[in-house]
Amino acid sequence: MTEQEQTGNIRISDDVVATIAGLAALETPGISGMSGGISEGLAKRLSGKNVQKGVSVEVGQVEAAIDLRVIVNYGSQIQDVCRDLQENVREAVENMTGLSVVEVNVKVEGVAFKEEEVVEEKEYPRIK
Repeated sequence: MTEQEQTGNIRISDDVVATIAGLAALETPGISGMSGGISEGLAKRLSGKNVQKGVSVEVGQVEAAIDLRVIVNYGSQIQDVCRDLQENVREAVENMTGLSVVEVNVKVEGVAFKEEEVVEEKEYPRIK
């Protein structure tokens, strides 16, 4: 975002917007985590740049478009979780940056199951 004022320009980097969007996504109930995907891992290796996991953004002067790749919790209503996710991300980015978020695209790439508690067997002394 570039804002012309008497004192100069303000530019918010894509990485900042991606970080805000990623944090807002992880705070959304029903979202287990973000999905990096194979292409993102390749991009990170080739560019050496720290790519925000599961988030890609396009930031213009006054608008932003955000793409999210997420993993939802098993048992959640995926449509409802994704609508909440879109709203949370839009609100966080708009409030913190002043940019107008034109779209928040969500791709569900997985379902996370609750990890079952593993009950360790206690070792008892053997009686001879």
